[in-house]
Order: sequence, then structure tokens, then C-alpha cells
Amino acid sequence: MCALRFTAESSSYGLVERDFIVGGVPGVLWSPTRGVDRAPLVLMCHAGGNHKKHPAMAGRAQRFVTDGGFHVAVIDAPGHGDRPRTAHDERELAALQAAKAAGEPEGPSARRYSAYLAELAVPEWRATLDALQELPEIGVDGPVGYFGINLGTAVGVSLLVVEPRITAAVLGLHWPDTLAEKAKRITIPIQFDLQWDDEDISREAGLALFDAFASEEKTLHANAGTHHELPRFETDSATGFFIRHLSRANHTPAETNRR
Repeated sequence: MCALRFTAESSSYGLVERDFIVGGVPGVLWSPTRGVDRAPLVLMCHAGGNHKKHPAMAGRAQRFVTDGGFHVAVIDAPGHGDRPRTAHDERELAALQAAKAAGEPEGPSARRYSAYLAELAVPEWRATLDALQELPEIGVDGPVGYFGINLGTAVGVSLLVVEPRITAAVLGLHWPDTLAEKAKRITIPIQFDLQWDDEDISREAGLALFDAFASEEKTLHANAGTHHELPRFETDSATGFFIRHLSRANHTPAETNRR
């Protein structure tokens, strides 16, 4: 098991922010400043092109911590944030930029690169979860949720298939191509975000991925707007979703949640 090492700490606005490294992967853990000995954990994956402390990540983390009382952890995806890019990363990014410059769909390149990153990121997330659960304020018996849209959904669906410790997830804004078959094996509660006017992901594609999940409880949140116009109030919905599913007194391990 890779040990977690904290490298910096600060406190503001009702939460503690601690930078850490696990197995060479940099991350950040946001926690309540006071009030509980143990709290549920939400793993949060950033979108493609972003990083662990992107304003969208920090803003959601503040809501999850202050309103939900959760711990929230984010790690940099391969080739993102404080992690160096490989030659493969540079080629994929060049393909995305070329498609955008030519006015062509970015989907084919984005799907390919997301699948590649997910394959690398899943074992990193599992090692990070192992290390975080060694912390006394989190523990091995506490509930775990997952939040990730866009790239975070590519990583999340692949992670949920192999990680029974995660018992509820918020996903969305991705294509079904490589994920639908995996989604059929996932039965935990799902909240799924879809942008009705997404210029990259058609309504049909988004609905197909939502439909593929085998969860008895799955909720579709479809909002007007383009790919990058997901309403901020969806953070409120995600907070309520995690409060409902991670704070239950009768929470039990996820052995029957999938397969």
C-alpha cells in the first residue's frame, strides 16, 4: 500500500485544505474544520484540461464540506495539473486542438483520450482511497461517494465497476461508446447530468449512457445549455444526493451494489 504524505495545510471558510502525495500522485483533501470525529468521503475527479484545484473543484468541495460535512479528495489526472505530460499526452492534445481549429467534432479525440486516461487513473484512485481510509478521521468503514463529469465520468464508470467501496455517484456529460457496457454492471444510486444543447454530446448519446446503468435508483438532470453551461445549482443537487446516500444510519457495505 502506498502511504499518504501531507505536504501543505491551510484553513479558511470553514474547511481545512491539505495537499498530499500518494505514490507520486499529487492530490488535495478538503475537510471540515471541526464538529465530527468521522465523516463520509467524496472522491471528486476533475474534467479534462482542468486540475485538482480548478475553481470548479474548489467551489464544489466547499459546498460538499460545509453543507454536507464530508471530506472531499481530488487527485490530478495523468498529464494534468502538477503532473508532467508525456509524448502521448501531447499528441492527444494536439489532435483535440486541431479538430477545434478546423471546426470539426472533438468527440472522437476526446473519447479516445478519456479512455486512455481512465485506464491509468483507476488504479491511482484505488490506491488513493486505500491511503485515505487509513486516516482516523475517515476510516475503513465509512461510506464513500464519487463525483465526476466529462473526463470524471470516463474515470468514474471504470472505477465503479471494480470498486465496491463507492456506494453513490454523480456522473454525466460523456458519450456511451466505451462506457455503456460497463454501466450495465453498476447498480448503485446514480445522479446523471445532461446538457440538452450540448454541442459535443448529442441528447441521444447522453440518454443512452444514462439508460445503460442498471441502478434501481438513477435520476436524470437535464438542463438547457451547452456543454460548458452546467448550472451551478447542480452542486446543490449533488450535495443533497450525497447527504441522502452517504449519511444514512443504516448504511451498509456495497457487496450487493453491483454484478
